[in-house]
Amino acid sequence: MIDAQEALIRYRLEQAKATLQDARLLQEQGGNNWSIVNRAYYAMFYAALALMIYAGLRASKHSGVIALFDRHFVKTGLFSVEMSKWFHEAFELRQIGDYREFVNLDDEQVAEVVTRASHVCNPD
Repeated sequence: MIDAQEALIRYRLEQAKATLQDARLLQEQGGNNWSIVNRAYYAMFYAALALMIYAGLRASKHSGVIALFDRHFVKTGLFSVEMSKWFHEAFELRQIGDYREFVNLDDEQVAEVVTRASHVCNPD
């Protein structure tokens, strides 16, 4: 039998994978670029939440999760600085898409975010 912490980690990882799949489906079927970026970012976010749970860390805001990820997983060398950069960029693009007007993303930029989310959610 699995404990509550392990169950929550599994749940967050499943959320990450399902949300990444949603981003890919939107991309394949011509969905809105902002929606694709939103889903790709959330896939990264849910994967990071799983790490936070594993490490016994908590944050109440997205920026807090990103800061904890950097402090506990990037600065210690467990994850690359490049992966941190991807997470920060996806967060910024999601913020722009959700809260600003008259901003567009091109398909190439969106494809890069989805590719990066794939690496975050399924590191080799």
